[in-house]
Amino acid sequence: MFILPGIALQAIGIDSNTIFLIFWVGFFFVTFFYQARLQSYMALNDISRGLNKLKVMKDKSRKEAIDYLVNVGKAPSDPTQRVDQFLDYVTIMPVDIDPAGLVGKIDHVVTTNNDRVRAEVGTLLGQGSPVTISISENLLEVATSLNMIHKIVRHFYLLGKKTNSYITLLQLQMLMPMIIQEADALLNAVDSFKLGQPVGDGIGPVIVSRYMAGKEKRAVAKDTVMAVAEYKGRKLYVLKADGPMAYVGQPGVAIKKIIEEMGVKPSAIVMIDAALKLEGEKTGEIAEGVGAAIGGIGVEKFQIEEAATKAKVPLYAILVKQSLLEAITVMRKEIAEAGDKAFQVLNRVIEEKTKEGDDVVVAGIGNTLGVAQ
Repeated sequence: MFILPGIALQAIGIDSNTIFLIFWVGFFFVTFFYQARLQSYMALNDISRGLNKLKVMKDKSRKEAIDYLVNVGKAPSDPTQRVDQFLDYVTIMPVDIDPAGLVGKIDHVVTTNNDRVRAEVGTLLGQGSPVTISISENLLEVATSLNMIHKIVRHFYLLGKKTNSYITLLQLQMLMPMIIQEADALLNAVDSFKLGQPVGDGIGPVIVSRYMAGKEKRAVAKDTVMAVAEYKGRKLYVLKADGPMAYVGQPGVAIKKIIEEMGVKPSAIVMIDAALKLEGEKTGEIAEGVGAAIGGIGVEKFQIEEAATKAKVPLYAILVKQSLLEAITVMRKEIAEAGDKAFQVLNRVIEEKTKEGDDVVVAGIGNTLGVAQ
């Protein structure tokens, strides 16, 4: 590119060092005055490629949900139009300028949303098995999440392009790898849900179900069951979401009911849940701690903490580390094997923190897809 001009300059007595000097001065001039434009152009290209990937993921999750409703759920009519309407539904959180009673308002909105999803699936399928209905709900929620992620990224991409805002594009470009990773995890969850097999997040229910085997179960909250077991002289009130449906239940409501309505005075509440690992940590590592081991937007955690505080009951937590992808896809061998170790830790915590004759609440937190009781 620069050979012919260089030969021409040498012909009029300018040496190669001067040629390179002119080139670097010109390069510096261009980059100094047009650096932001060049970087904006590169950011636009990177974001555009990521946006195309998100669109493919969004369309695939939508198609998988429709195919499942038709082929497995045996929807009596074409559900495409209703699914497309469902994907654009939004949940509007209550105003938080006055925090008094905010958790109750959020609980009401979230419960209404969950009831709406179930009613929507019921309308689409008519009648079906509880497992099929719960899987359909999860598939629609995955498709809705991917649709929303795509729309938000597209919004900031077009806004940054329209306003030529380099900072907006740069921030979005830096976030794109993590956004793609999360979206990819959600898409992989589709195949896991369709199989109806336990996912990594179900390790808590898997562990506590060992206490529930062969025991009488009763419903203590929506999609939540409890069994009474015995361990070395302790009376255990064991609860988990109702399986093998793909539900997480209402453990907060269940624990409040056990303490406040059933009159149980537990000496401890032990919660077992999956926890997102940090980069560098091994899948299946077990951590112990105190506090309410439960994710979500905070409603269930608030209910558990409030009930425990009023009754002055200590909260103990046992966590099984895993990545986001591992939490929502078919349970891996490392996580299943960690369940044995976590069960031993659970027994040790019960022995160390309580004594014979005590009542103990044991809660397995997580999605119970494929996990019976």
